[in-house]
Amino acid sequence: MSDTICRYGGSIYQHGHHNDRIYLMKISLDDVPDIIHFFEELSQKNRYSKIFVKVPASAYPEFLSRGYRVEGKIPGLYRGLEDGFFMARYIDERRCRAADMNRIRELIRECVKKAGDYRRRELPEEYTLQACHSEDAEDIAALYGQIFESYPFPIQDPGYISATMQDNFRYFSVRNNGEIVTVASTEINRQDKNAEMTDFATDRRHSGLNLAGHLLEWMENEMKDEGIRVAFTIARALSFPINITFARAGYRYGGTLLNNTHICGSFESMNVWSKTL
Repeated sequence: MSDTICRYGGSIYQHGHHNDRIYLMKISLDDVPDIIHFFEELSQKNRYSKIFVKVPASAYPEFLSRGYRVEGKIPGLYRGLEDGFFMARYIDERRCRAADMNRIRELIRECVKKAGDYRRRELPEEYTLQACHSEDAEDIAALYGQIFESYPFPIQDPGYISATMQDNFRYFSVRNNGEIVTVASTEINRQDKNAEMTDFATDRRHSGLNLAGHLLEWMENEMKDEGIRVAFTIARALSFPINITFARAGYRYGGTLLNNTHICGSFESMNVWSKTL
């Protein structure tokens, strides 16, 4: 089960009962403030517990005045010139109570201590970095299916992988003897010159080799070549390996999105990390 991606005017949002939320993924300022009223009605109709939006600083005051609170911030998210904000409105206040917040804070402290502490090592000889293409969709989906019991987008579906490859996603892999053992993607917003580094997964038989770190470095270089100015990620808040990977690569912590995403069978909070390329 996955949520539905829809359009409102020039904006793109996702909603559904899997994540029990509305997520404004891409905003057109022409839709403000009407889209705020629309989300209120949609959330009431479906009894969602959270509305979650990604908006530029210029739209921030309008959402703030309608009961939204800031959960994350990315400097220069829009074209490297305007900050971006992750904001949330909780229809059910129980949704914003993260029982594991102390553990999350401790993990963030540990990661921030090691920010930028990256000692480059060569990729092990038997591994190679390779771009992914449509013929890899089934293998990518199969790896995601092994790692994630549930996910906010249907990444276990080869059809979804193939479709996103034709849109604004690029997939990257580390391979061992031709087999994909680590995979990740970039969701590219060319208009706003930013990219989300997302959907990292490593076959457990190949863990502990910093394959995700090697992949991230390559992905960054590719994004720079395409004129992307800011890279960011939304990482599982209690996953030390993925958070430390981004911290060591020089990403800056930008906030925690509370009980934001249904992943691996339950709602999890997510940490925001960003970097100017």
